[in-house]
Amino acid sequence: MSDPAAAAAVLAHPVSRRSFVAWSAAAGGTAAAAGAAGRLGLLPLAAENGTAAAAADGGERVVWSSCNVNCGSRCPLRLTVRDGQVVRVDPDSTGSDVLGDQQLRACVRGRAIRQRLYSPDRIKHPMRRVGPRGSGEFEQISWDEALDLVVDALRRTIDRHGNEAVYYNYGSGSTGGNISKRGTWPRLLACLGGYLHYYGDYSTAQITAAYPYFYGEWTSSNSLADALSARLVVLWGNNPLETRMSGGGETFAAQEVRRQGGARTVVVDPRLSETAVSLADEWVPLRPGTDAALVAGLAHVMISEDLHDQAFLDRYCVGFDEDHLPDGAAPGSSYRSYVLGRGPDATAKNPEWAAAITGVPAGTITRLAREIAAAKPCAITQGWGPQRHSNGENSARAVFTLAALIGQIGVPGGGTGGREAAYSMATAAFPTLENPVTTEVSVFNWTDAIHRHQEMTALSDGIRGTDRLTAPIRFIWQYAGNALVNQHADINRTGQILSEPDDLTIVVIDHQMTVSARYADILLPDASTPEQIDLAQQGSAGALGYLVLADRAIEPMWECRPVYDILTGVAERMGVGDAFTEGRTQEDWVRAVLAETRELTPGVPDFEEFRRQGIYKEMSPDGPVVPLADFRADPEANPLDTPSGKIEIYSAALQEIADTWVLPDGDRITALPEYVASREGPEDPLREQYPLQLIGHHYKSRTHSTYGNVPWLQEAHPQEMWINPADAADRDVRNGDTVDVVNDRGRVWIVARVTPRIAPGVVSIPQGAWFAPDADGVDLGGSVNTLTSLHPSPLAKGNAQHTNLVEVTRT
Repeated sequence: MSDPAAAAAVLAHPVSRRSFVAWSAAAGGTAAAAGAAGRLGLLPLAAENGTAAAAADGGERVVWSSCNVNCGSRCPLRLTVRDGQVVRVDPDSTGSDVLGDQQLRACVRGRAIRQRLYSPDRIKHPMRRVGPRGSGEFEQISWDEALDLVVDALRRTIDRHGNEAVYYNYGSGSTGGNISKRGTWPRLLACLGGYLHYYGDYSTAQITAAYPYFYGEWTSSNSLADALSARLVVLWGNNPLETRMSGGGETFAAQEVRRQGGARTVVVDPRLSETAVSLADEWVPLRPGTDAALVAGLAHVMISEDLHDQAFLDRYCVGFDEDHLPDGAAPGSSYRSYVLGRGPDATAKNPEWAAAITGVPAGTITRLAREIAAAKPCAITQGWGPQRHSNGENSARAVFTLAALIGQIGVPGGGTGGREAAYSMATAAFPTLENPVTTEVSVFNWTDAIHRHQEMTALSDGIRGTDRLTAPIRFIWQYAGNALVNQHADINRTGQILSEPDDLTIVVIDHQMTVSARYADILLPDASTPEQIDLAQQGSAGALGYLVLADRAIEPMWECRPVYDILTGVAERMGVGDAFTEGRTQEDWVRAVLAETRELTPGVPDFEEFRRQGIYKEMSPDGPVVPLADFRADPEANPLDTPSGKIEIYSAALQEIADTWVLPDGDRITALPEYVASREGPEDPLREQYPLQLIGHHYKSRTHSTYGNVPWLQEAHPQEMWINPADAADRDVRNGDTVDVVNDRGRVWIVARVTPRIAPGVVSIPQGAWFAPDADGVDLGGSVNTLTSLHPSPLAKGNAQHTNLVEVTRT
């Protein structure tokens, strides 16, 4: 067994800022003026063998770049370059403090980009695996040898299994520009005859699957700035101050709306998040995965006291009551019947019923129901945490239904119950070409296609484009992301799956030695954002649209190459070089995409002017976004893309799926947004062995796992598990203790943060920390996915990584 004292020392003492400077200097090369510059945070580190210094221009210049990680923002950065090195990072210098014209200020992550750029974890040379997969044992090879190995493996896989055996894996990315992230791999693989692709994403799989059956298509809620018109704001599992941290994005919008509008704000969340601390008048802690039960309890009060908007439900919705069920629906299958106990289960979903499930007192449910129904307008927006559960599709649809019950859809100050919208100005994209292979797997169950592809069908596993898979995954591309292992579920089992097939080839291209990179057979060093030119398309910034020309600030260090250049080498060896590049360099493509963008958005400057200007901003011409306003004004002239043309609280299409799909025991798909007791939820008998519900939450120090290896951020925001004082007392755990978090899938040792800011019976580990097992397999890195399950959600086959049971003991 591991040594608790040694583990505690590792967990309790992150590398200091000054130690980081010295450590980085030793690992990455020499440090110019590392003393004073390090204390000032300038960190002007030279590359190995002086390769970066070779590009020195002898002066100092400022280059526009961006932080392109997948946080919902694309923050512009101004990089000061001296002697071929980035020595300073500054935020956007344009705009003001006015909502809609705001400066887009990078958060602590973007401001720490130099620590990633010059990190000792940089992948410096092409490498080939020489030890067991996952061991991180590699030997350096030449670029020619590396590209030949990639080509040989590709050809071998396609010749033996066909193109369906080639899989392009999901990744949230750490480069993420228009060209470098958006389309290079899909374009190359399309030129080669296609590839097995995925649908959905780890962030939104369940809510993405739910939208079409309720609204006909993805339908965001009103933008946060629109809440200036609201009397009540309900943020349901929505935490923009941590998940949208850009100082000019939704964090800024949410704070400004609160300051200017002052509407009463209620946050429903198992955890008292930074958003709840800063914005909420009331925090409603509930047990994870019980959102649909809480909505049903609220609905029972509204219906019983005639507080719901019957006129809206009659005109705009299908399935609320028996008079508005679609043809063929069974009697008693309306939402009203379900809530009042007149449906098949004959159980009234009154506040007492909901309280027993959710942990929210019945009196609170009654009071909130009256308040939400009375507030006109009321803005209801949900985040993406509630839908990352084993019953997440129904949780998402339930919050949509709450918005419909009060008739606040399509009006200023209201909302659809979805995630907040933002203005997005029209921009062009790097062309990916059409994928000749139409087969798709869920973004989350790709590991099944490695070891049991012959069992996977459309009805049992959500395969799209065909009835069943015809080949196993035998070649995996993983680019600029850590989803191969660290961000996937059940890390220990995932590692086993990846290690089983002898004929599987994994190619990873990244610029950091991530956990996923350690599983590569062929590992190729990518250029970071400051080492290449690209267009960074906007993130979520309310009513502000923007585009950044992220220019090359320094030359690629060591043997790093931009992914476009790497794939050009692969394409040429495969005989499709001309089709892939069309004779263009990466800068040529930037110019071409920008020219097309200028046709869509004429205000965008030409290339040379944009290169000097760095950023282009454009305010929404229509003000705050109010989805479904046209539908609300005239539903007959503007029908939704549902079978009825209306909002479908009862979905006949989902009922058909429920009748035909083959689901594992315990999984359910329902026509109504019913509460479905989740596996490893508050009612699972497994709680006798593992009594605490484990969730993950987004964290300031990382975007998913990106920036997870930056010592300064680790020091500022240490990895700790949140636990309620009552649960801690039951286990004799004190704040700062190292605890053992365990279930049948793995074990994590982590420092405990004892706090009343989390609901009793629930613990939360910030997601994205890098898996770091000791010799006994105990994860000392604090990766929540050591403990999460590979079991997907029923409809989306999506990421249910917030549904887990664990036990916690003091080490």
